[in-house]
Amino acid sequence: MAFESLSDRLQATMKKIRGRGKVSEADVKEMTREIRLALLEADVNFKVVKSFVKRVQERAVGQEVLKSLTPGQQVIKVVQEELTDLMGGEQTKLNLALKPPTVLLFVGLQGAGKTTSAAKLANYIRKTHNKKPMMIAADIYRPAAIKQLQTLGGQLNIPVFSLGDQISPVEIVRQGMEQAKADHHDLILIDTAGRLHIDEALMDELDQIKSVSHPDEIFLVVDAMTGQDAVNVATSFNERLDLTGVIMTKLDGDTRGGAALSIRSVTGTPIKFVGMGEKMDALEPFHPDRMASRILGMGDVLSLIEKAQANIDEEKARDMQQKLLSVSFTLDDFLDQIGQIRNMGPLEDLLAMMPGANKFKGMKNMQIDEKKIGQTEAIIRSMTSQEKTDPDMINASRKKRIALGSGTSVADVNRLLKQFKDMKKMMKQFMGKAKGKKRNPFNLPFM
Repeated sequence: MAFESLSDRLQATMKKIRGRGKVSEADVKEMTREIRLALLEADVNFKVVKSFVKRVQERAVGQEVLKSLTPGQQVIKVVQEELTDLMGGEQTKLNLALKPPTVLLFVGLQGAGKTTSAAKLANYIRKTHNKKPMMIAADIYRPAAIKQLQTLGGQLNIPVFSLGDQISPVEIVRQGMEQAKADHHDLILIDTAGRLHIDEALMDELDQIKSVSHPDEIFLVVDAMTGQDAVNVATSFNERLDLTGVIMTKLDGDTRGGAALSIRSVTGTPIKFVGMGEKMDALEPFHPDRMASRILGMGDVLSLIEKAQANIDEEKARDMQQKLLSVSFTLDDFLDQIGQIRNMGPLEDLLAMMPGANKFKGMKNMQIDEKKIGQTEAIIRSMTSQEKTDPDMINASRKKRIALGSGTSVADVNRLLKQFKDMKKMMKQFMGKAKGKKRNPFNLPFM
């Protein structure tokens, strides 16, 4: 996961100071020295690190911190606020045109993920703002670029305008804009060519496309894996095109995260979206405050709630609560809950958003076995409706049939049935206590 090494280092540093009833200037100096090393190891720009550490130190040795009743907590609050400020302070929202269509231009080096990001953002805006998007394939130099955009457009049911690879990108964009307006599309996304490095020919072409399309947003797509180079690329593109935002891809990968912490400070360009996976819905608005909380191990409840609201059917959730209260929860319901939770994204990511999750013993090394979840789904789907409603009726011959149908063993079937029985027993006890207190219980793992 992104920021993992930085997060571990900062959390270890914060832990030393967290519960102290007294914090000296020497303690603060030792802490900021460790923060400096952690940030430099994470590939954060050294000028950014120097400025950040200076601000933290100045605020942390102030009278309102050292003389407070909880100085350790106050110092952590200072680090969190400065980290948030470093990444832009508040979320910078998408700029949608008052008079349609809204035009989004995607630029960046080859391999950064422009084409995929354009499709992901088209899908995101269609869902969140009820827009009618069209994508324009203006990368004529990479053989697979047009086909890739058309494939993604087909998957998402979003039209893609293309004139092949023998017409100039500027002309493709000009005709694409006319077509989009004629077909009443109120959102136009332009996928442009990249290079392995920045050159004058590329910039001239992008300048002309910008003049033809008059974009409301010019997004630079950068790969978080490139580290400090991403900041240099952002600086060059910004000087020529006046970027309005950055989309950072592969932030879910094994990256040190320094680029995300440096780009805003060095270029003044806000990170607006981050790619958190391969799926078409794995694109999130960037919230500096939430990312700072994640890095410091404080969780991200707001993002978790938003994911739940977007992916969990409210009516089904209410129905499920009634079933839990009456303990009439079936294997069919269990299967439905697994599906809804999986729609929210990788389970490890959801656990990481829970406040204090990093403090649970073994949480850091715990991995969710997706294969086991798939196996559970297969076993339940191999049962009859009657068996799913009344698992007690499943005898030895039925278990053999279910195991054969799901490609598992009888032992796997037995294990699932025992886990489900134990869970229902626990729920019965828990619901009884909850009813006695006349309040709703907190959500169980698959709610």
